[in-house]
Amino acid sequence: MHPDDLLCLEQVEKDFGDFTALAQVTLRVNRGAFVLLLGANGAGKSTLLRLLAGLSKPTRGRVLVAGAEPHHAAASRAAVGLLSHSTLLYDDLSALENLSFFARLYGLPDPDTRVAQALEAVGLAERHHHRVRTFSRGMKQRLALARATLHNPSVLLFDEPYTGLDQRAAAALSHQLRQLKEQGRTSVLVTHNLEEAVHLADRLVILRRGRVGYDAPWAGGSIEDLGKLYEQHLG
Repeated sequence: MHPDDLLCLEQVEKDFGDFTALAQVTLRVNRGAFVLLLGANGAGKSTLLRLLAGLSKPTRGRVLVAGAEPHHAAASRAAVGLLSHSTLLYDDLSALENLSFFARLYGLPDPDTRVAQALEAVGLAERHHHRVRTFSRGMKQRLALARATLHNPSVLLFDEPYTGLDQRAAAALSHQLRQLKEQGRTSVLVTHNLEEAVHLADRLVILRRGRVGYDAPWAGGSIEDLGKLYEQHLG
């Protein structure tokens, strides 16, 4: 593993019974990279993210995050923040109570200050005592982003984070992801919202039936360019 590689998958395979979700996947992601991970439904995208988050163990091969295997090493898992279409928040708790709960789980020093900073960063400081069930979908996702970044992870994994967001909320989320990118976080984004992703990524990986069909830098371009490249390597 190269010192600049924060994420590393070496000949990774993941089986679910007789079904192979990932086959011989090898990827290395440098610190600070923003990877857009594309593929058809069932291509293995969410499975790959779960392996990186330490929520699942590879059947064969090796997954390393910050130099250790996340399904074994707590420090490796702590280096990861995960945001998906499911917020993992408690609706009956307030925004403050939700983040305070996760701050205790992470064992953060000075949790009150850290929670206050996280709420301010996502524009929810004035709603900190409101129950999450009263929030819009966009507000819930902003709070979920605060949860995912509360422990200052070096790696961020995004699994369809734009699901259910209107255009305004999607643009706000993209703005926050861009800020995290500028902070040097290493990110992997799975999304069908190519209009937002095209401006964030600097590397494109396309999975095809559990294998890497394309892996190259993305220097930016139009949504049409990205769509054509996606279709070319998906079929």
